[in-house]
Amino acid sequence: MIRETRTIMLDGVGGQGIIMASKILIDGLIQADYDVKSSEVHGMAQRGGSVITQLRYGDRVYSSLVGEGAVDVLFAMEKLEAMRYAHFLKKDGLLLMNEMEIPPASVLTGESSYPGDINERLGALPVKFFPIAAEAKARELGNVRVMNVIMAGALIKLIGLADDLDWSAVVTAAVKPQYKELNLEAFRSGMELVRHSRPQVLVCNR
Repeated sequence: MIRETRTIMLDGVGGQGIIMASKILIDGLIQADYDVKSSEVHGMAQRGGSVITQLRYGDRVYSSLVGEGAVDVLFAMEKLEAMRYAHFLKKDGLLLMNEMEIPPASVLTGESSYPGDINERLGALPVKFFPIAAEAKARELGNVRVMNVIMAGALIKLIGLADDLDWSAVVTAAVKPQYKELNLEAFRSGMELVRHSRPQVLVCNR
């Protein structure tokens, strides 16, 4: 049976590890025999601006990009970034959001204020909304930089790909050897954070 092409958009702020999370997902999907195409938009990453990646996977993928209202999954590393790109999700899409707030320059200079109702606004959208405390879990593990790997683990679990292959080997290959155990624990922690959530299976029967 032909597996339908699906789209994941990853977004966050420069320095949050969006590119590494994308690498883990892409490498795993390729090993699971999917055709994968991706496109990166770095924005003003060096100044704390948005970093965006779109990746598409299926039996045969012809384009790496889709427009507004056509994304199956939004993987957001920061709350304001989640709200900024939520309009790319299709109806009944999946929104995985890290419960982290990084005030942009306009907030730091006092020109605007950080919205206090992001969760309520996103929760009212016609999508499956999964806010998780990836930042808090990363701090618990001793290194806030593994938030992205925690999020990757949560996403793999939510979309029903956890049993498709040995993700531990994928993570190990993507990180430096001295950080292997930390990242493996982070990935497992991400899956555990959503363990009781009903998986939204975005793959077709093989």
